Amino acid sequence: MDFHALHEGAEPLLLPNAWDFASAAALVEAGFAAIGTTSLGVAAVHGVPDGSGGTKDETLDLAKKIVGLPVPITVDVEAGFGLSPAEIGDVAAELAELGVAGINIEDELCAPELHEQRIAAIRDRAPGLFLNARTDTHWLDPRPSLPDALERARRYAGAGASGVFVPGISAEDDVRAVVDAVDVPVNVLYKPGQSIEELAALGVARISTGSLLYRAALHAAVTTAREVRAGGATAADVPGYQAVQDYIIGGRRRGSGGLK
Repeated sequence: MDFHALHEGAEPLLLPNAWDFASAAALVEAGFAAIGTTSLGVAAVHGVPDGSGGTKDETLDLAKKIVGLPVPITVDVEAGFGLSPAEIGDVAAELAELGVAGINIEDELCAPELHEQRIAAIRDRAPGLFLNARTDTHWLDPRPSLPDALERARRYAGAGASGVFVPGISAEDDVRAVVDAVDVPVNVLYKPGQSIEELAALGVARISTGSLLYRAALHAAVTTAREVRAGGATAADVPGYQAVQDYIIGGRRRGSGGLK
């Protein structure tokens, strides 16, 4: 299904975020309709802090590896890797040429005018991408401002964003206010304990897992290592060696067109 259309269903698009080929392939095997990338996960596996602007090459490399999977792929480009609006427009064009369906770009609370310029450059160079414009009013600001979030959401939608993303926002009235403020799909970050049905009732079109899956995998790895050290039994439902091989082999076949 077209990635844009996935934001128009009766239920929100639940978008899991992968950090390497195996995680993306496993999520496809699990039946998810689209896959995103997590900037924290991509940065962490390469030993680089998230948001440092130093993972452009790694992000593009991952996109090249997973774009052949049989679901739409959307790529997180942080705040543009420190590039100028024109340069991030070139990156977006390269991603679109690869076959990527969407791009997510955050403002890191920069001047909204700068983010509007990024959005305009991406829209100009890659008009077919689903451009998810993120504002960090509720993620980075210790005193979140709903009016600021609403203003930025409106401005970014007006600049050409396909959707707006306000991670950290969770109060029902606040979520509803963002949905009511714009005429484009609204994306929120999943918060443990939230109900997808409740978010759907508020008008949310997309729910991202962000770095949650990577952090959960890291936790599971350390927990399992501790269990082995302590002489305990490991989880019985851990994928076997061949299962992981199958994820990789099946994913590569799809990427080459064999099973697509």
